[in-house]
Amino acid sequence: MNTSSYSPHHAVPLDRRVFGARDLFSLWFSLGIGLMVLQLGALLAPGLGLSGALLAIVCGTAVGVLLLGSVAVIGCDTGLSAMSALKLSLGRRGAVLPALLNLLQLVGWGAFEIIVMRDAASVLAVRAFGEGSLLNSPMLWTLFFGGLATLLAVTGPLTFVRRILRKWGIWLLLGACLWLTWNLFDKADLATLWARPGDGSMPFALGFDIAIAMPLSWLPLIADYSRFGKAAGRVFGGTALGFFLGNVWLMSLGVGYTLAFADSSEVNALLLALAGAGLGIPLLLILLDETENAFADIHSAAVSSGILVPFKVEHLALAIGALCTLIAWFAPLAEYQSFLLLIGSVFAPLFGVVLVDHFILRRRDAARAPNVALRWDTLVAWGSGVLIFHLLANLVPHIGASLPALFSAAALQWVLGRFSLARAGTAA
Repeated sequence: MNTSSYSPHHAVPLDRRVFGARDLFSLWFSLGIGLMVLQLGALLAPGLGLSGALLAIVCGTAVGVLLLGSVAVIGCDTGLSAMSALKLSLGRRGAVLPALLNLLQLVGWGAFEIIVMRDAASVLAVRAFGEGSLLNSPMLWTLFFGGLATLLAVTGPLTFVRRILRKWGIWLLLGACLWLTWNLFDKADLATLWARPGDGSMPFALGFDIAIAMPLSWLPLIADYSRFGKAAGRVFGGTALGFFLGNVWLMSLGVGYTLAFADSSEVNALLLALAGAGLGIPLLLILLDETENAFADIHSAAVSSGILVPFKVEHLALAIGALCTLIAWFAPLAEYQSFLLLIGSVFAPLFGVVLVDHFILRRRDAARAPNVALRWDTLVAWGSGVLIFHLLANLVPHIGASLPALFSAAALQWVLGRFSLARAGTAA
């Protein structure tokens, strides 16, 4: 079934909500695994060391998946796409700003995914066929992976999850991760790595903010998939458990392989270390799975665009996939720490506001949302949270910024929203 034809403006009918806990576990376990996740672990490794990086990863991901699962429930409750559900909390026009921001971040993520797939495929091609092979062409791999991700985005999430991922993709992915884990324990001196501290170039709070940014980056699009869920409890459990296991596992492998085997003088040090394990087969399987991350970025960017322009989702997916491929054609894979932190600064306080509005103020009842163009209470609370994030990140970076920004925005929304909804109820 092609779900691209479902309008982003309308709720999914009850008889089309077919995702159970297993479907969502498979999807979010797979989305928690990827080359970008491995690269993020490599980013944390030098500054925090093995023990510090693992602690930051577990803590950041645990907090992040609780938020991720809670926002997934909003999609299940309403049946609406992520950006349409935001209209309930921000107003009809208020949702335009997060839709634009979400579109920008998803185009960036889609391009990043294609770039890292291209680089991994080029590394594997060099090992298999030598430097002069036609298959070593970065441009060829850019077009291939960009086209594949766009094709998957056009077919829609039900087709991808139920016909591809759940049937066989998840098992190949598990096999690759298990082999990489066994190889790390077999060949690396983990006791020595555990005792070796980091070089201090990254404070723990910054590592936590980077780790939590991975699940936070999915908050603006998770309802695009959870709106097909059958029951809220299954949606929450499958989403949170799947993403937590996949993200912690792969990010930790990125830390371990970087510290144990990667040569810091190489441009693609981690990819080269992974390519040398198991004849490169585990890296190949993770590379194939990476297309689903790019699929999710492109599909949700199309759904977000659907509330801005009157075009079909599948047509928007084609255009956005082409744009991501074009960006990847010209862009190198640079350090994306700043990109992750920017995502956290915008979406952590936004969904602090949304969660309070949906679960506490409106008690999961969409009918209680004011039918207004702009909800100034939520916009003010969101803006204050973004401001607090950047103040803390610049003035006291050692304490972290994501959670203080989220909780401060949520608290302000609890105060302002009570008056706003009471006034709307009186007017009605």
